[in-house]
Amino acid sequence: MRRRLPGFLLAAPAWAWLVIFFVAPVALVVWFSFGYKPSIFATQATDKLSFDRYAEVFSPTFFATFQNTLWVGVAGTVLCFLIGLPVAYWMAVKAPPSRRGLLVALVMVPFWTNFLVRTIGWQVILSPEGWLSTALQTVGFEPLAILNTRGAVLLGVVYNYLPLMILPLFVAFDRVNGPLREASKDLGAGKWTTFFRITLPLAQPGIIAGVLLVYIPLMGDYITATVLGGAKGNMVGQLVASQFQTAQNWALGSAMAVVLIFVILATVAIGAAIVWLVTLPIRASHRLVIGAPAAAPASVSIREEVAA
Repeated sequence: MRRRLPGFLLAAPAWAWLVIFFVAPVALVVWFSFGYKPSIFATQATDKLSFDRYAEVFSPTFFATFQNTLWVGVAGTVLCFLIGLPVAYWMAVKAPPSRRGLLVALVMVPFWTNFLVRTIGWQVILSPEGWLSTALQTVGFEPLAILNTRGAVLLGVVYNYLPLMILPLFVAFDRVNGPLREASKDLGAGKWTTFFRITLPLAQPGIIAGVLLVYIPLMGDYITATVLGGAKGNMVGQLVASQFQTAQNWALGSAMAVVLIFVILATVAIGAAIVWLVTLPIRASHRLVIGAPAAAPASVSIREEVAA
């Protein structure tokens, strides 16, 4: 009789990968954040630990950049959700099953090119001398002035991260059984009622996955902000990259990265709490209690009173 390996041994390679390539680097960044830059030619030192780098992070200049990053992250995630939800629903429910594979491939077409190349493509399109601006000027509009603004960064992140929202939503909607929607319609529910009370709640895992897949990498993105934002579209990712690559101040860059991690965790927790509180009355009204005594019909109680 062959012995089966314990479960933890089967998961050992995955745990080793997680520890080596995630836990250890994050711990190293946290350790560096308590250090300092000893000289012009040195990147970091940890012989004297302090919270001074965190005090620098929360200076007015850096705080304004954190506010801008949070705005772009939340607005970009919301826009990706609002655009991706109807697209994914149409692909999974309305489109012919024979064409869904082709539609998924079309959604993934942007990933066939480099992230930086795609972003530079938008820089060419949004440039005041680009073809879009020239076409608008020929019909009487002013030249485009959106490049190097926060709006350009928002447009770029929505384009770059929209497929990461569509794909998990498509999988979630595709797994919702058609008979459930048909049963809802047979019981008298309309299209909107069926969508909001049957389809959307069952697709909740896909919604959560899509929001996290978009929001977390978007908050740390610095390529889009560097190419499309200029001085008006700064994000924390740019500051972190500049501290490591240009200023060679690894301690300050690590402190910024740690603060960014906590901001992402805090906003995710706050968002989850808000959604839970908002949907609490809806879930309470739809709760079904098994074994609860049914209320006596009004006619029965009237008859009992008359008999008495």
